[in-house]
Amino acid sequence: MRELICISCPQGCHLKAEISGDSWQISGNRCPRGEAYAKQELTDPRRIVTAVMPCADPHHPFVAVRTTLPCPKAEIPALLNRLYRITLPEDIKNGDIVLKKIDNLEISVIVTENI
Repeated sequence: MRELICISCPQGCHLKAEISGDSWQISGNRCPRGEAYAKQELTDPRRIVTAVMPCADPHHPFVAVRTTLPCPKAEIPALLNRLYRITLPEDIKNGDIVLKKIDNLEISVIVTENI
């Protein structure tokens, strides 16, 4: 049995998950999002990645970025290493795409502030 705390909403339900055959049985959730969260977390954990990247603007040496969708946890270190090697131009703005559809996933990295 695995125990999790759901982060899908502010309730923070304490979930219990047991594998039964080839599927998970989830209990403790107060809404359907809790069950979906637990199954995702146990089978294919993903996270929204936020980071800062170097920028060519001398007044703003770093720019905040994030992924557009949750990224598989196993892929996060490689993604961060890739982002830290790129220097963004001075005229970057909120919503600009830094990397598009990384590693054949539907995930892109976008800028989250104006410079």
